[in-house]
Amino acid sequence: MADKAVPHFHNQDGVPVIQVGSKEFMCIGALPPFDHPHVFLDMGADDEIICQYCSTLYRYGPGLKAGTAEPASSVWDDRARLAAE
Repeated sequence: MADKAVPHFHNQDGVPVIQVGSKEFMCIGALPPFDHPHVFLDMGADDEIICQYCSTLYRYGPGLKAGTAEPASSVWDDRARLAAE
């Protein structure tokens, strides 16, 4: 399986804000099978963006590495999910 070029994040925990280390990413809403359509979000010159499907507020964290998030549980990795099945 090829690695994703664009990080994927979710808000399964229902936190008010997710800090991310990438300004371009995919939001999947909740964890599968309750995810929404996977949408590409691009902050551009801004430091925040709201997902139009789930209303999650994503805030850029310049101290975070690309593809990481705070809380860390918001990073979606389908390889870990497939290994657990």
